[in-house]
Amino acid sequence: MLEELKKEVVKIAKEADQSGLCKHKSGNFSIRDKETGYVVVTPAAVDRAELTYHDICVVDLDANVIEAVTDLKPTSELLMHLEIYKTREDVGAVVHTHSRIATSFAVVNKPIPAIIYECATLGLKDAMIPVAPYGRPGTRELSNSVIEPIKRSDCILLEAHGAVAVDSEPKNALLKAHYIEELAEVYYRALVIGGGKEPRAFAPEELERWEYPSEIKLK
Repeated sequence: MLEELKKEVVKIAKEADQSGLCKHKSGNFSIRDKETGYVVVTPAAVDRAELTYHDICVVDLDANVIEAVTDLKPTSELLMHLEIYKTREDVGAVVHTHSRIATSFAVVNKPIPAIIYECATLGLKDAMIPVAPYGRPGTRELSNSVIEPIKRSDCILLEAHGAVAVDSEPKNALLKAHYIEELAEVYYRALVIGGGKEPRAFAPEELERWEYPSEIKLK
């Protein structure tokens, strides 16, 4: 069932692991099927090097397991994924990582401002990556904590936990997860270079102004 989506979520999970966005079985990934509304999601506590598409679970939005071929349980943070899908109908994929620098800002509960213009592609309505308040992993408290932040941004931090990126397309959700970590590193370095002084950040209005140059004549 949904084999192609299962293979795609495995590919994303392995790439996230190999690129350092998450290690040691941490992080979790899901994709929503546009036709059935079912969600394919990574199982709990499986090393990505050993993960196959047979291990991917299929669930509905009420957290009922529809299929688990190898009898593995879905990630314990499934409720968070499902709450995001319920909150935003446009979201087709959720990528949750524990990338080091972004997670460091999550630990100190510090939002990351839009200090480079590439942030215009990250769906940051308030020109920052917000921090969802702490909720213990696997609880309804965690899943509820992401509702308001995910309405305002495609990229969020989870206090004392990690990062989440969403998009309509799985590969773009993963790309945004990479951008979160890269932006976090640039922000950290800017703070260090500036002796702790906050760098200049873009206003939401400026990010919204971007458009493809009209001077470029396309065929």
